[in-house]
Amino acid sequence: MDYGLQTMDHGLSTTKTLIVIAGPTASGKTAAGIRLAQHYKTVVVSADSRQFYKEMSIGTAKPTWIELAEVKHYFIDSHAITDPFSVGDFEKEGLALLDDLFKSHDKVILVGGSGLYIKALCEGFDEIPQADEGIREQLNFEFEEKGIAALQEELKTADPDYYNEVDLSNPQRIIRALEVFRSTGNPFSSYRKATVNTRPFNILKIGLDLPRELLYDRINKRVDDMVQQGLIDEVRALTPYRYLNALNTVGYSELFDYFDGKTDFDQAISLIKQNTRRFAKRQLTWFRKDQQMHWLKPDDVQPEMVDELLREE
Repeated sequence: MDYGLQTMDHGLSTTKTLIVIAGPTASGKTAAGIRLAQHYKTVVVSADSRQFYKEMSIGTAKPTWIELAEVKHYFIDSHAITDPFSVGDFEKEGLALLDDLFKSHDKVILVGGSGLYIKALCEGFDEIPQADEGIREQLNFEFEEKGIAALQEELKTADPDYYNEVDLSNPQRIIRALEVFRSTGNPFSSYRKATVNTRPFNILKIGLDLPRELLYDRINKRVDDMVQQGLIDEVRALTPYRYLNALNTVGYSELFDYFDGKTDFDQAISLIKQNTRRFAKRQLTWFRKDQQMHWLKPDDVQPEMVDELLREE
């Protein structure tokens, strides 16, 4: 029976295993990861594309200081929002970190909802072509003149696969995909179907599965909790940096519009909830395409179950 354990003996002992806990936002990944890390006496590596940044805490739903004290976490508060940090950088730094961690741990827990970053660490990528600078400038001009909706529509036609996965509120990712398409005539997604690069450790992927209604309720409650915790003040303090890619994201862009008077407060919060639900749907679309993913309810991610999966190679 295939439980999604990829055996990649490439130098290290095959007892070295990266246990991936993946899933949409608000699905319970942090609690599951900490539970396993405590049992296996190991650490957690974060694969969340926004939790790297020190200045973004409430809006990214980082683990609390209590949770961070329970288990050592890496790639949390590791970078400033002004630091350039790409998925390629994460792959390089993450693999170097794992090489070091596996010297003292048989298992390491990777926790996150950013499918691209999980893929980078587990599989790597094909080389994506560099686009002509003029094409990027043209796309940036179109974004400024026409807004993001026009670029979304072009992406939907040019690359429906990536359209169904990408965070549509992130203009930089849409522009990157379109610049590759306009430069090569090939969809961006076609360059992301790399032959899996072998890693010197085993990989077990576990996806968290919740009924959609329950997941959406959890998302709505989380947004309300963020507001109570001070989300508005956090985003207001980051207004001078709103041009940065890190802040072109759900939970921040809606509040920038509110500060600009484009929406009122209630509309902004409603949009954060709506866009977060849509983002969760796209996360699930990504993860469900991964044939190595074994789906469990969050409460079923217990050491006994994981041990059973590890035995079933």
